Amino acid sequence: MKILKNSIQLFSLFALTSLTFTSCSDDDDNNNVINIPDAETVKLFTSNNADGNINIYDVTDLSNVTASTLITNSTMADGIYYDDDTDTVYQASRSSLALEGFANATTLASGTTVDVDVAGTADMDSPREVAVNDNMYVVADNSDVDGDPNTPDGRLFIYEKSGNSFSLRNTVTTGFKLWGIVFNGSDLYAIVDATGDLAVFQGFLANNTDAIVAPTKRITVEGIVRTHGITFDDDTDTAVLTDIGDAASATDGGFHVIYNFTSKLDATADSGTLAVTDQIRVSGTNTVLGNPVDVAYDDETETVYIAEAANGKILAFNNIGTGGNLTPVLNNDLASASAVYLERD
Repeated sequence: MKILKNSIQLFSLFALTSLTFTSCSDDDDNNNVINIPDAETVKLFTSNNADGNINIYDVTDLSNVTASTLITNSTMADGIYYDDDTDTVYQASRSSLALEGFANATTLASGTTVDVDVAGTADMDSPREVAVNDNMYVVADNSDVDGDPNTPDGRLFIYEKSGNSFSLRNTVTTGFKLWGIVFNGSDLYAIVDATGDLAVFQGFLANNTDAIVAPTKRITVEGIVRTHGITFDDDTDTAVLTDIGDAASATDGGFHVIYNFTSKLDATADSGTLAVTDQIRVSGTNTVLGNPVDVAYDDETETVYIAEAANGKILAFNNIGTGGNLTPVLNNDLASASAVYLERD
């Protein structure tokens, strides 16, 4: 999932021989006071399909990670999103088949049982990833619409958030099964499940009626056996896609980092292949990657966070520019981990 960051203003500093930085308030009698922003905190919000609870990790310092848990009424959950303006975390419940929002997410004590504060209707069959564009929330549903395995299809449920509720605006049916989704501006990137393909829907939200919609472009990402998770960082034009390999194997997973993604995507024709030489692959026995189903990316530290389902882990990797058989710098147990969302404040 995509990381959202609050902008931090840079203040002009006088040239001094030495500087001591102190957080101060403005004073009418002292025009030389310098205000230094508070230190940033980085939180990772996670969903899982073992108990449906929300786990929140403080990953500001990866050598000293702390965690808290919000206990929900769901027993299974997938896509997750956090709104820092309202301190509300949202997840797609696979037991209630609805979008659900929980307020005061980062201020509640660990172990708190939470009620649904922002409710959606039970429209879906098998919800997966969530992608958000302003007040529009899109959920990818992996269920096969017509029940015919020879004609796989999936649906994108488009919800409009108003106050404390979601209303279903329309449903888009695709000609393929779905998993991860993410917005780049008005365009939606969608994972084509059971393949190494990526579909692009330009101006996705412009279609506001129930319809069968073909992607603007569909490409193959070379080197990926079966992709599930995707994130895109528009500040650095970086995409990260996961590869679960053989779903029955707990050792053959990986992820691909693609820098300058937009230009590489534009240069790849419809039905074409984005070459593996334009990507960086991380995989191998040290990675603990078997079925990495979702991914988040911190562009400030170039750290990749993974929800690893097969081995029940939340993993983090840095020094990703080298690729290869990296050892995770964070390796926390989370049974049936399903989704991750990173927030830098």
